[in-house]
Amino acid sequence: MFNKLRNRFLIVNLVTISVLMLIAFASIYTITYRNAQNDIRNELSRIANIAPRNFDNGQNSPGGGGMNNPGGMNGNGQPVDDTFTERSLSFSIEIDSNWKMTATHSPFDMDTTLYQSALTEAKSINKDNGQFKLDNSDWAFIKQPVGTGYKLIFLDVTAQQDILKNLIYTFAAVGLIMLVALYFTSRFFANRSIYPVKEAFNKQKQFIADASHELKTPLAIINTNADVLLSNRQETIESQARWLEYIKLETERMARLTNDLLYLTEMDDSRTQMVYTPFDLSETVERIILTMEAVIFEKELTLDYEIEPNLSVKGSQEQIHQVIMIVLDNAIKYANPQGTITISLTHQQQEVLLNVTNTGEGIAPEHLTRIFDRFYRTDTSRARKQGGYGLGLAIARSIIDQHEGKLYATSTIGESTTFHLQFSAV
Repeated sequence: MFNKLRNRFLIVNLVTISVLMLIAFASIYTITYRNAQNDIRNELSRIANIAPRNFDNGQNSPGGGGMNNPGGMNGNGQPVDDTFTERSLSFSIEIDSNWKMTATHSPFDMDTTLYQSALTEAKSINKDNGQFKLDNSDWAFIKQPVGTGYKLIFLDVTAQQDILKNLIYTFAAVGLIMLVALYFTSRFFANRSIYPVKEAFNKQKQFIADASHELKTPLAIINTNADVLLSNRQETIESQARWLEYIKLETERMARLTNDLLYLTEMDDSRTQMVYTPFDLSETVERIILTMEAVIFEKELTLDYEIEPNLSVKGSQEQIHQVIMIVLDNAIKYANPQGTITISLTHQQQEVLLNVTNTGEGIAPEHLTRIFDRFYRTDTSRARKQGGYGLGLAIARSIIDQHEGKLYATSTIGESTTFHLQFSAV
């Protein structure tokens, strides 16, 4: 499924970019082509305005010696520009109304067959201007009326055509290289883009599987105890009280599980709108410690705490209270016999830090980043004995994330585990 999604992303991305590249290249080529055509037309017009005797190589033209123009003047007595002869190859042909050649003019020595071939090509086009290919060269021409006939001016535009051809080849090469580069780049970013979706999907599948598994166990117990009750229909409720008690306990466990799942769903969907106000975190922690002292004493644990007074944070006091209860309850459950629970609340720079430490087996490094995942347990059998579902720390992390704080754990195997909570100080 994810491979298909990635391939679709690649195809859409490549097609979109290819179309944009094609439009860009076509626009550049069109602009370049029009500029080249304008240059050709301007050059032909400039050459057409030069006097024929300046343009004459002495062949088929009365007077000859057309390259000698001491005054640099055209037939109208105006100065002319002879630099065209250094920039381009050109010539002109004068014809009568029947397309019969009457004179040729060129500043270069031209093959006489070239004149006739060029005239034939221009006649076949039958327009006042155009382009044709002759002897591996590209020529452009214009036709102007002169007296009773016409004058055809021809210009070698091979260089301009080569530029346009090279531009096409360059675009093709650059486009191909860019498409290859874009393919691998798009594939890389597609994989990175899909990874969070894939991870979320896998977590959702695992979440559903774990939730189903957790619900299956109490349902099986309830069903078994119900069968026992039904098999002893003549017994009194008092004599069957323990089976009813088992059903009640498992029902309560299912209710807690479903409530936790619903709470997590509400947190994920941001449907839980809490009022965030400043409150005294020091007082909240002290109140929780007083509440849990009896449990700690019953577990034969030692409690050490150091609470810096008057430390305030902004948030939901009810939710923060729940987070601290979850972390402290977790520390008590997994502390070793006759172990120690240490709680510290301090102020450092712009943050309020709460650390809850318990002595015990510790948590292996590969588990530290996953203990906040839903239904995750480092020791499944031990967690079930403790009555946990692996949702408490997931709920705590969700609450802290909403408060833009930090919750993480550090541990030393065989010694202790510490949960760190960071809040922005008010």
